[in-house]
Amino acid sequence: MAKTLLVVESPAKAKTIKKYLGKDYDVKASVGHVKDLPDGSDKTTRRARFQSIPHRSPVVGVDVNDNFKPHYQIIPGKEKIVKELREAAAKADKLFLATDPDREGEAIAWHLKEELGKPDDQTYRILFNELTERRIKEAIASPTRLNEDKYNAQQARRILDRIVGYQLSPLLWEKVQSGLSAGRVQSVALRIIVDRQDAIDKFVPQEYWSITALLKGEKPPSFQAKLVEIDGEKADIRDVQAARAAFLQAQSETFVVSDVQKKERSRKPQPPFITSTLQQEASKKLRFAGTRTMRIAQQLYEGIELGSEGAVGLITYMRTDSTRIAPEAIEAVRQYIMSSYGPEYLPPKPHTYKVGKSAQEAHEAIRPTSMARPPEKVAPFLDKAQLALYTLIWNRFVASQAAAAIFDMTTVVIAAGTLRFRATGTVMRFDGFTRIYSIDSEDENEGQKNANEDSAKSLPLLNVGEQLTLVKIDPRQHFTQPPPMFNEASLIKELEELGIGRPSTYAEIISTIQKRKYVELEDKKFRPTLLGRIIANLLVENFPRLLDTQFTAQMESSLDRIEDGEISWTDTLREFYLPFQEDITLAKQAMQNIKKTGLPINESCPKCGKPLLIRSGRFGLFLGCSAYPECNYTSNIQYKKPEPPQSLPSDQTCDCGAPMVIKTSSRGRFLACSRYPDCKVTRPLGTGVTCPKCGKGELVRRRSKRGRFFYGCSRYPDCDYTEWSRANKMGNEKSPESKLG
Repeated sequence: MAKTLLVVESPAKAKTIKKYLGKDYDVKASVGHVKDLPDGSDKTTRRARFQSIPHRSPVVGVDVNDNFKPHYQIIPGKEKIVKELREAAAKADKLFLATDPDREGEAIAWHLKEELGKPDDQTYRILFNELTERRIKEAIASPTRLNEDKYNAQQARRILDRIVGYQLSPLLWEKVQSGLSAGRVQSVALRIIVDRQDAIDKFVPQEYWSITALLKGEKPPSFQAKLVEIDGEKADIRDVQAARAAFLQAQSETFVVSDVQKKERSRKPQPPFITSTLQQEASKKLRFAGTRTMRIAQQLYEGIELGSEGAVGLITYMRTDSTRIAPEAIEAVRQYIMSSYGPEYLPPKPHTYKVGKSAQEAHEAIRPTSMARPPEKVAPFLDKAQLALYTLIWNRFVASQAAAAIFDMTTVVIAAGTLRFRATGTVMRFDGFTRIYSIDSEDENEGQKNANEDSAKSLPLLNVGEQLTLVKIDPRQHFTQPPPMFNEASLIKELEELGIGRPSTYAEIISTIQKRKYVELEDKKFRPTLLGRIIANLLVENFPRLLDTQFTAQMESSLDRIEDGEISWTDTLREFYLPFQEDITLAKQAMQNIKKTGLPINESCPKCGKPLLIRSGRFGLFLGCSAYPECNYTSNIQYKKPEPPQSLPSDQTCDCGAPMVIKTSSRGRFLACSRYPDCKVTRPLGTGVTCPKCGKGELVRRRSKRGRFFYGCSRYPDCDYTEWSRANKMGNEKSPESKLG
């Protein structure tokens, strides 16, 4: 009997599929793409380019003068694989192309069809989202034809990226530095990071205060309540004078419970993973880079050797933007929840989740392929990273169909004259899905929490009209924080929300801008390099449309419409290409030439006093004198961390009569004379609390030689009073707690 040739991309995938099919099937791997546009990097490619494209298009491998006709070639090094596949195809009566069910997989399938030479009536496309025996045999039993619209969408993206990259990059070589490159989507991602860093650098902190009362009712425990209202208006305390007034008023008032509200609240579980959320959670919980997450997920999808079972695909396809779950998978996970956790953890009906407009409904969410393979069962066959990611996917999927968590929330409003304090207590009554998947994750906006937010703690039983005992008032000084730097998880979230790129491309986008040295990781946060800032600013100035996030998102939407057969891929390219060519022509004349003119900075040459410039040379950027060649001063560019926040005003006066300001050092905040460096008087930042020993000085926060904080009298050494207990409660936080007497 003649054999059927089934071709996939990966040898691991081929091995997994092979074990489910009989001897009548020959399963082989293409090892990724077999054809691509030439890169123009060698003489043979350049010769082939000019022979095949007579009009000498400005875009390598694409004839823009002939309706954007691409000229693909066999990827160097893939000739042997293509030859073997041709020989196998010649012996087969059917060709099944089983590459991945996305645009890239469709492109590989089309190129294989072109090279293997089988007639259309013997060539079929089969799709499956999981490598299980049932899915594979179902796909083989119901083959389809190749999807030309999906292929054209991938082709349009490939040509778009080629148009941009092969015309922007030479421009950057000429204007900035040899060897640079710029991509259509990567440049927008770089701009997002640069814009965020600019906002951080320009941020001016604003002072504000919170006032918390520690109160005790008729029944324990004591609890905290925060000031939320003054004279019927929202409490917005911006300076020490207003804080002192509220503090003194609170000390003199009687605290009475004015309102108690109790509500039951439930929290539904999060949906199962899609590509973007998997990368975000793996970054936060496992500290995996996006590229590592996708590489491990690929291994879990294509097949892991499970002893006597052989190679088994453990998860469904990992490049998806759909939260859809197959009905049989829902039924299986509900049975698992019932047997593993009990009926109280199983909701009456399965949870459903909203699917994004661009999501492909044919795809499923990322989930385990079988509920018979919990993490502990497959653990002996997985390495540490594989097990960690599989466990994350397993727990998220199971939790997504578990019962909601239920909380009892109590909100208490306390009147103190014209002041209103609020306390909120939350008690979990039923843990629900949180027993399976923790909702605690890294706070992406660390430092941004409003100090006036209520703490979620248990409260004593309180009644309206009950008078409370004031234990103490705790005023704290705060300063607003700049927007946070992007880490990998928050950058992926930002790209997703803006519609930049697609889930399958996020890891590559982030990896590319790092490889190009346009951004660097600092404490797992992205900071643009000087080169990255220069590139982003030049591109934004000269290609505002290309670097516009909304335009890039619209282009992604156009690619989706091409895939849906709604618009023509060549028309889409033409609409992009003509304005882009105009921008290229203008930029060749108008873009600042860093190589020739340099980039001015606010520094003078230490040798001759003339302005220094950022210049570009063989080995990158450097500082050079603008008077060159008369002055040959050069130096390396030293990275400078942002200056500490600007000085803040205080109500204190220096010994010289000048006002003192609050400054910040590595050891915390302190008072310094505003006439510095003419007057170098400094003082610790006071609390406003009178020293209980001498009655003259005030308590100030100090730091011992061993790094421990304590409070001492400002009249030291005349008064040696110290207090450790109050300071030690604060730990080693850098921002000092301010107390008002």
